[in-house]
Amino acid sequence: MDWGTQLWDQYDVIDKHTQSGLDLLDRYIKFVKERSEIEQNYAKQLRNLTKKYAKRGNREDQDCKFSNHASFQEILNELNDYAGQRELIAENLITGICVDLLKKLQDFKQERKTHLADVKKAQQNLESSFKHLENTKKRYAKEWAEAEKASQQAEKAECEVYATKVDVEKAKQHAHARTHTAEECRNDYAAELQKYNKEQNNHYYTDIPQLLNKLQGMDERRIRSLADGYCKFSDIEKKVLPIISKCLEGISAAGTKVNEKQDSILVIEQHKSGFEPPADVDFEDYSQGIKSATSESSLNPPKVRGLIWPFSKKHKIMQAQKQMQTPAEDYSHLPPEQRKKRLQTKIDDIHKDLQKAQDQSEALEKMKGVYEQNPQMGDPSSLEPRILEMTKDMGRLRGELAKYETWLSEALGGEESPFPVNNNTEYGTSMSSRVTHDPDANIYAEFDEEFDEIESPIGQCTALYSFEGNSEGTVSIKEGELLSIMEEDKGDGWMRVLRASGDEGYIPSSYVKLAS
Repeated sequence: MDWGTQLWDQYDVIDKHTQSGLDLLDRYIKFVKERSEIEQNYAKQLRNLTKKYAKRGNREDQDCKFSNHASFQEILNELNDYAGQRELIAENLITGICVDLLKKLQDFKQERKTHLADVKKAQQNLESSFKHLENTKKRYAKEWAEAEKASQQAEKAECEVYATKVDVEKAKQHAHARTHTAEECRNDYAAELQKYNKEQNNHYYTDIPQLLNKLQGMDERRIRSLADGYCKFSDIEKKVLPIISKCLEGISAAGTKVNEKQDSILVIEQHKSGFEPPADVDFEDYSQGIKSATSESSLNPPKVRGLIWPFSKKHKIMQAQKQMQTPAEDYSHLPPEQRKKRLQTKIDDIHKDLQKAQDQSEALEKMKGVYEQNPQMGDPSSLEPRILEMTKDMGRLRGELAKYETWLSEALGGEESPFPVNNNTEYGTSMSSRVTHDPDANIYAEFDEEFDEIESPIGQCTALYSFEGNSEGTVSIKEGELLSIMEEDKGDGWMRVLRASGDEGYIPSSYVKLAS
């Protein structure tokens, strides 16, 4: 069944139907475009999210070895890859569906316009032929009526008594001429009628069916293109599903990598100071040597070294101040255990650099020997500056290696020191310069420090602008001031910091720059 045979008289229906189909195609293209925009925005938001929660801070923070931190970074990386796949979906929706269907939509519109114009033209030609037929018919009817009238007048003239022979003959000739003209008009009408019937038959059985069938073919191709677009809408996402699944599997794998016991051990390894807890305070009996109240000894009692409580606010402030200071080259600002680890790591790095420099020096020497044996390959003297430079670098590295090995030997020897080591000692001096116990220290030092819970800074930052902390919980800062970060921004735009003066409070996150 086809439109040309079954819908030959439903031109208006076909016109509306094909227009409705093109409107649907246009709506689907717009729908896919909006879906692509949603995917793009979703991917952008995911990327911004991963960027926001990505690890920031100094290199030491970036190289964090804790499994729970590392797994979170892996999750952010996998989520970033997932966002890339959403962007790929958005791009393929545009290139694979919208671009193709938009081009076909333009072609379908032009084809429909052409076919409908041809149908109208054929209909106008048939109507024009029919009008010409009607005119021929009217002329024939008019001429036939005139011929009958002339014949009647000739018969009347022949029957009249007073009519002359000339008048009768003249009337007959006129009637014969009119009859001849009417016969010609009759023949013209018959020919025109035959021609019109042929054109009409050709119009309704050949021209119109062909044009309507072309419209039917166009509409079916539009439907097939739309169906392909529907399938592509799903296939485009199916193609990236394996990669998306890998991203999700990577997120699950990151969760299984978390090892809470190992993280606890790492905390010990990274922050163990090596100090021994403070020994018991000895009882000093002053009743054995009591003098008069006016004696110098009672007015000026002996002094002992004051203790710094590890959980007090003062100790916390001093720790933060020490962290702001420039680290010593021999890491003497660190506790013994951490110092030894840092020195050993530095020695290992120097060994690697020295081995690399030695390999490069040997390669240059070999290249120089090749040039000496084959001058056409190069000038041996051109390598002398580089060889000299490598020799200097190796000498410098050996000097640094000896220096750090000496410091490591001192740090290792410090464990056998006869003097007791107090973990409350400030970390600002080296082990060789620590103050030993003084028996004449004042035992009447103040012990009114607060036993606050210790809280170490999680990073450092520099104030970009001055801020007046007038409200409760905030703290004032000055432009260029170095601050310790005690609590990161939780998403509300505020962070808690510690000043060198010991003041602590919240400030706007946008007022500072994180230290690199």
